[in-house]
Amino acid sequence: MQLRIGNGYDIHRLVPGRPLILGGQRLEHPAGLGLDGHSDADVLVHAVMDALLGALSLGDIGLYFPPDDARWQGADSLELLEQVVALVMERGWSVVNLDTVVVAERPKLKPHIAAMRAAIASHMGLDPGQVGVKATTNEQLGAEGREEGISCHAVALLQKP
Repeated sequence: MQLRIGNGYDIHRLVPGRPLILGGQRLEHPAGLGLDGHSDADVLVHAVMDALLGALSLGDIGLYFPPDDARWQGADSLELLEQVVALVMERGWSVVNLDTVVVAERPKLKPHIAAMRAAIASHMGLDPGQVGVKATTNEQLGAEGREEGISCHAVALLQKP
């Protein structure tokens, strides 16, 4: 059996007038902010996609879903994730597990983590027990701490029989 590990990272700016979508869930930010981006700007799902692609040296999501391509304007990141998982499977690999950390001061993510895990798992054909989602603040330090943005780190373990 072969194993591969990939890591992914994404950050998007918080702005007024945009929805806040994390892990496929629409959340309410106390200041009415959402994530800015070409697609739905779901940093959690974007980091997962980059981790999957990185594990197989397939580049990053910008290669497959460029921000200057109108086809991806407002795209649902969970649907893009399905396409990335298909690339992984076409090459004979399967996902063993994912682990992620979302860095955000607000909103509190704990009440939404189970739904995020379930949504990601469902779109990847996994059991929610294979998808780790954790949340932390940045203790009011840096861009995340000043609520200028939200970031996410992800690690994916893939196997090939």
